[in-house]
Order: sequence, then C-alpha cells, then structure tokens
Amino acid sequence: MKMLINVPETVVADALRGMAAAHPDLSVDVDNRVVVRRDAPVAGKVGLVSGGGSGHEPLHGGFVGPGMLSAACPGEVFTSPVPDQMVRAAAAVDSGAGVLFIVKNYTGDVLNFDMAAELAEDEGIQVAKVLVNDDVAVTDSLFTAGRRGTGATLFVEKLAGAAAEEGMPLERVEAIGRQVNESSRSFGVALTAVSTPSKGSPTFDLPEGELELGIGIHGEPGRERRAMMTSREIADFAVAAVLDDLRPSRPVIALVNGMGATPLLELYGFNAEVQRVLGERGISVARTLVGNYVTSLDMAGCSVSLCEVDEDLLRLWDAPVETPALRWGR
Repeated sequence: MKMLINVPETVVADALRGMAAAHPDLSVDVDNRVVVRRDAPVAGKVGLVSGGGSGHEPLHGGFVGPGMLSAACPGEVFTSPVPDQMVRAAAAVDSGAGVLFIVKNYTGDVLNFDMAAELAEDEGIQVAKVLVNDDVAVTDSLFTAGRRGTGATLFVEKLAGAAAEEGMPLERVEAIGRQVNESSRSFGVALTAVSTPSKGSPTFDLPEGELELGIGIHGEPGRERRAMMTSREIADFAVAAVLDDLRPSRPVIALVNGMGATPLLELYGFNAEVQRVLGERGISVARTLVGNYVTSLDMAGCSVSLCEVDEDLLRLWDAPVETPALRWGR
C-alpha cells in the first residue's frame, strides 16, 4: 500500500504538527497528545472532552472548538488514548463548572476514561460521562461489550457542545448527551478493507466483488458478507436496520458518513437513496449532513446515522459551531 507518511511510528505526531500549523485557533500539544480550544477554559462553561484512537479523522480533534468539544485526546492509530492524556485535557478545560467525558463504547476507551475520571476527581475536577453505543449491527464485537460507538458520536459532541456553550450546568449537559445517544442509531458498510500504517496492507480479507454489512470503524466484522450491491440496495438494507431498532416517531437528523475513501460523488448519490427510503417509511428528515466525519483510514464504505430530535435538540443542532471539520452559524 502507498501511504503519504514518513514512518509509521511518527504518523500521529506528524499529523498533530500539521494540524497545529493549519489551525492556530487550537492549542495542540504534540508531545502529550492533547488538542484544546485556545480560549479554554471558558469561565462558567462545562468542558467537553472526548478522544479515541487516531485514524477516524476528523473525529475527534477536528471537532474541537466553540460549539462542540473543548479538548480531544488522540491515541495511536486504532488505540485508546491513555488516562494521563484525558486528565491533562480535563485540567486544561475545567473552569470550575465540571467536565463531561464523551466516550465511544470500546473496551480500551471505557477503561481509560473511567480511570481518568477517578484521577481528575482526585484533583478536584467534577467529571460526568456519556457512553456512545449507537451501532445496531452487532450486540458484541471484538472490541466491545455491547454495541459499538460510531456515527452518533458526532451528534452527541455537537448537541452537548451547544448546550455547554449556552452555559447549561454539567448535569443538564450530561442529560442531553445521554438523550442524544439513546435517540440515535447507526449502521455501517465496508466496500474495501482498511490498511493501518503499521501493517501497510489490508487488516482483513474482503474479496473482490463482496461487501460487508454492519462493519465497525476498526474493520470489525459485521452481520454478513454479500455480493456487491447497488447504492439503492445498500440504502434499503442499512436504513431498515436503523429504523427497525430506533422506530422514530419524530423528525430525524440524518448523517450519511463516508468511511474515509468514499468520494462525495458517491456519498451524495447514496444520500439520495437514503432519503428515498426514509420518505417511503414516512420519516421526516429535519437536517442532513453528508461527508467523511467518522472514518476508518482508507476504508471505502459508508454509514447511516439517524438521531430523533425534538425542537430543543434541533435548536442545539442549528446553534453556531466553529471547528476545523464542522462550522456554521457564525
């Protein structure tokens, strides 16, 4: 595989240096692997901290900024960040109003964020946590007990981030994050396998002419493999899997997400099919976001995430946000 890197051992540090150069509104600590909004801590504001293995960009570092995350902790590729990173991030963003950890449901992330919460509280920082577990594809996986955390992480970070920006207290920001997670479901599809810098070749075998339905963002197995399907057929399957579990009675926000190597030409075409299925099922779509947001390095594929919203959540979605990867309203 050809990759635009120097050596695998420095790929995360190199990316962080480049991120710092591109976004002077962020404070990027390359050595300690912490990305913080430069104006943190903001007086009276709850701090939001998230993180996970690198390779899912722009998640999470690309979502640091006003209206979303206060800080992010990038681990090595597909590897959880360590508690020291999380404690350092919490200390950097805590204004005395407390810190909310947003954690994707992967075993390493859960254990390390739990340990970091204990350490931060020992330092006098009040910490709450929201666990994201939106993937309906499988109940348990190679990396999780329970459902995986995937595309709904963006919903939680945006909506809880808007709530914190409004000055809501920690308990309320946490409650909104939990509500968003409970109101969201996702389903992903892989057209090709993912290749990590350290391996330099695909991490699993996905033969030509086949796809995997229900794949995870690290290349974890899904529900089944099938012969290649059309965009229409994939949308029928993926949206049905989400709706059969979510069963929304109110409008939804739709995220049509690329896995990293899927061009927008294909994603917009796939979105047309997703919108068709939702219309046929009588689901009102309040907002739609299309693009590569929760990725898996060079994997070709897509995921569909739906979040059922009321007027308050829709208002928080529309609230201004200014991050490297998501910005509107300013």
